[in-house]
Amino acid sequence: MLNSTKTLSQRNSEIITFFFFWFGYNLSMTSCLKLEVQTEDQTPHKWCISLAEDEFKRLLSHGNPVVHKVFGEGSLFSPLLFGKFFDPSDAFPLWEFESDSLLSNLRNSGKSSVDWFQTDQAYVLKAELPAGVGKTNNVQIHVEKGKIVEIFGQLKLLQRESQKKDWRSCNWWEYGYVRRLELPEDVDWRRIEAYLSIDAVLEIRIPRNLLHSDTSASGVGKNSE
Repeated sequence: MLNSTKTLSQRNSEIITFFFFWFGYNLSMTSCLKLEVQTEDQTPHKWCISLAEDEFKRLLSHGNPVVHKVFGEGSLFSPLLFGKFFDPSDAFPLWEFESDSLLSNLRNSGKSSVDWFQTDQAYVLKAELPAGVGKTNNVQIHVEKGKIVEIFGQLKLLQRESQKKDWRSCNWWEYGYVRRLELPEDVDWRRIEAYLSIDAVLEIRIPRNLLHSDTSASGVGKNSE
């Protein structure tokens, strides 16, 4: 009798655990907006003008509070995110580095909520978007030729000024923001998914191409023989 009572208790516990897991999962999914990932943007000359460090300093010196939040220290779109100045319109090989290494100083001072990592199934990027970006739902995700993922958008207060031209083909930092990242070779870029939560946390998941991994592993085996 004691054993049957214990078994019933365990079953009840499993049912309760499953319920909370199911409820939490569905709650998290309903609180996220799935973003469209574009793959056919043929805009010529986009990001052809680089953001230089002197120009970036001038941009911040204007004192616009929205610009400071978007490009400020710790932001995904800041040229100084990785410790040294790096134009965010240039593709950065993000997953070749550990986030703990590149962001150690910012994390120690609590100035960044950007994170990236990889599992056996996918490459993942998570970032809390700065005020003026995420909550306007104007973030766009684009995959360029299967090799680069772009995260970009216009700043709402500057949209009217760039209606007659593609802002990405000129001094883009005067109109919007961007972060371009190199994709690893073993990704299945056609299955990339992007989500934006109600508290402006962006998550991009890039599945790994398991066939590519198997091919690479078999190649290494042959070379070692």
